[in-house]
Amino acid sequence: MPQSQDILKERYQLQNQLGLNSGRQTWLAQDLQSNGELVVVKLLTFGGDVQWEDLKLFEREAQVLKQLNHPRIPKYRDYFSIDERSLWFGLVQEYIQGSCLKQLIVQGQKFTESQIEDIVTDTLEILIYLHGLNPPVLHRDIKPSNLIWSDRQEIYLVDFGAVQDKASAEGKTFTVVGTYGYAPMEQYGGRAVPASDLYALGATAIHLLTGTSPAELPQDDELNIQFRDRSGASPQLLDWVQKMTAPSPKRRFASAREALDMLHSTIEPIKRTSNNSPSHFKVPNIKIPQPPLSKVKIERSATHLLVTIPPSMWAMVTSACLSSVAIFIVFFISTLISRWNPTFAIGLLLGTLVLSYMFVVTNWSTIIFEIDTNHVHCRLVKRIFRWQHFLQKFNIRQIEYIHTSMQSKTGGSVIIQNRQQLPQYPRKPEPIINRCVVGDNRLTELETAWLAQEIQTWLQSLK
Repeated sequence: MPQSQDILKERYQLQNQLGLNSGRQTWLAQDLQSNGELVVVKLLTFGGDVQWEDLKLFEREAQVLKQLNHPRIPKYRDYFSIDERSLWFGLVQEYIQGSCLKQLIVQGQKFTESQIEDIVTDTLEILIYLHGLNPPVLHRDIKPSNLIWSDRQEIYLVDFGAVQDKASAEGKTFTVVGTYGYAPMEQYGGRAVPASDLYALGATAIHLLTGTSPAELPQDDELNIQFRDRSGASPQLLDWVQKMTAPSPKRRFASAREALDMLHSTIEPIKRTSNNSPSHFKVPNIKIPQPPLSKVKIERSATHLLVTIPPSMWAMVTSACLSSVAIFIVFFISTLISRWNPTFAIGLLLGTLVLSYMFVVTNWSTIIFEIDTNHVHCRLVKRIFRWQHFLQKFNIRQIEYIHTSMQSKTGGSVIIQNRQQLPQYPRKPEPIINRCVVGDNRLTELETAWLAQEIQTWLQSLK
């Protein structure tokens, strides 16, 4: 029986056990041949409760994952058997930092309508890829525990242990897979189709909307899940979920693409200007030009706006010089203190190094703000060299108005005021933040006015 700190195949050092179920173990491990990179190792022991069909599914999962290439599906790394006597088989995949939706539900997390729209949108885009392969690949086990909400607030689809490809679909025998409450009736008869994955995603949306597993909800005489009276979501979204979970595959959407297009068509357009709200999205009468010395870049298309704010050379030089001076002074002081208290001296020096690093990163980072109407979201990130630090993501519908903010000693920023800011999963719920700050007070007064105008003008063009 594998234990923590065991090394498999002279490469994978087991760290923490993530799951245990009837002859199957899932471990978080370090890949010693890749500088200790974290990976997920799934282990299957043949014998006991594990039969040939289980081994076939395990091998099929490895073969299918090896052929997949999608940014929201953890990448295949390795497949191996430990030895002939124990008959342990291992599958290695990329590790995604985050929490599955089931964990968040158990922790008491309540999902808003906008969050659920983001979740199903991301999952549908994965299904469009899987179902569009030749031959199509069916996941057959979509549920909250198999959807990971990463630290970047992006959805990943995991656990392809029930996957069906062409070889399995054309066989004369079949293995009943899926989870009760999420798998449609045709799947239990071995007749899974792409619409079967849509049903499972719709059932997952029901769980997120109501906080109750679909297996625990009543059904009417036609086997429709009764959930509408348990959710305060909009009628449009409830109708969409109802169609996704229709008992008959013919009554569901024909494809993941059709389901995604219909979902987007039900999303209420941005309320830019109305008689009951201030005209914050009206284009100003006076056109403000970009300041001649401004380094801010804006890329526009019909569906995408990208704002890039590079660090100023003065801030980069100043932060580097100040950090170097601080480190030199502290190093000199630490050298003197180390004679009497070496532990304190080391701690002082390490603390200074960390603070200096954070100070430099803040001033050397490039700010990137984007609005994508295809995915109906806005994102704010910071990038230093090739490393990106994700800050915020919110739905376009949440934008209420845009204004500027000036700090007399530093500079200005453009403020995107929102009705609600998504919590930073998988952390514990935090107070709602109702604004997105673009610029970090590094813009001039004229730059803030110009940038706010450009964002407003582009939003107005969506009308």
